[in-house]
Amino acid sequence: MDEAFSFVFLMLASTLRVATPLVLCAMGGLFSEKGGIVDVGLEGKMLMAAFFAAATASVTGSAWAGVAAAIVAAEALALLHGLACITYRGNQVVSGVAINILAAGLTVVLGAAWFARGGQTPPLVGDQRLAPLFLPGAGDNILVYAALLSVPLTWWTIARTRFGLRLRAVGEMPLAVDAAGLSVAWLRYRAVLLCGLLAGLAGAYLSIGQNAGFSRDMTAGQGFIALAAIIFGKWRPLPAFGACLIFGLLDAMAIRLQGVRVPGLGEVPVQLIQAMPYLLTMFLLAGFIGRAVAPKAAGVPYEKEH
Repeated sequence: MDEAFSFVFLMLASTLRVATPLVLCAMGGLFSEKGGIVDVGLEGKMLMAAFFAAATASVTGSAWAGVAAAIVAAEALALLHGLACITYRGNQVVSGVAINILAAGLTVVLGAAWFARGGQTPPLVGDQRLAPLFLPGAGDNILVYAALLSVPLTWWTIARTRFGLRLRAVGEMPLAVDAAGLSVAWLRYRAVLLCGLLAGLAGAYLSIGQNAGFSRDMTAGQGFIALAAIIFGKWRPLPAFGACLIFGLLDAMAIRLQGVRVPGLGEVPVQLIQAMPYLLTMFLLAGFIGRAVAPKAAGVPYEKEH
C-alpha cells in the first residue's frame, strides 16, 4: 500500500512539474486569443525566454535576474507580434511563425557567440537555479505554484473584471468596442503583453527551474502543445488546464515507462513512449478543432472606420 501511494504521489508531482510550462503558456495564450490575436508564436516566446533566463543567470549568478530577463525577452517578442498584427494589421499566423523561426535561429547564434558551447549555456548551479520552495529535491520551485495560481487568476480576470469583459468583447465584436469609445488596439496590446509575461515565466521555468541550463530547441514543441490545450479547452481556463495536465501525465509516464518490459511484447520502445504527448496533440486537434469555436474576431485585423 505504501509503495502504491508513493508511486501515485510521485506521478502526480511529476505530472505537475512537467505541466507547469504548458499551463503558464496556455494561460498566456488565452489572453491573446480572447482579445482576437491568434498566437502561433508561443513556442518562440518560450524558447527565447528560456535562453535569456539561462544566459543571464549564468552571467549574474542570480536566478531571479534570469527570470526578469526571460520576461523582458518574451515581452519584446510579444510587442513585435503586436506591432505586426495590431498596428500594421499583418497576418497573425505568419507573424507567429516568423517569431518561432527568429527564436529558433537567434538563440543558437547568440549561444554560440557568447558561450562557444554549440548554442548551449554553461550548466547552472546553486543560486543560478530556482531553489525548491518546500521539498528539497522535489523540484517544487515557486513557478510551479505560480502556474497553479495563474489558472484561477486567468479565469477571474477574464470572467469577472471590467478588463476581461472588454477583452472578450474585442475578441468577438471589435466594432462595438470601438463604437463605445474604447481603444481596440490598446486592449489587444495589453492582451499580448500578458501573454508575453506568462510565456516568459514558462521559458524561465524550463531552463532554470526544471533544467540546469539552456539547450538548443529545448521547448520541443511545448508552445504548440499549449496552443492545442487552449483549443481543446475551447478557450476556457479550467478545461485548458485539464488538457495541460493530460499532456503532463503522458510526459511523466514516458519518463517512468522507459525500460519497462511488457509480457509477450518485450521492452516498450522509448521512441513510442516519448511520442505519446505529440500523438495526443494530433488526435485532439483532429477531433476537436472542428467543434471548438474560437472568438469570432480571432485572426481578423481591425481597421478603425473613419
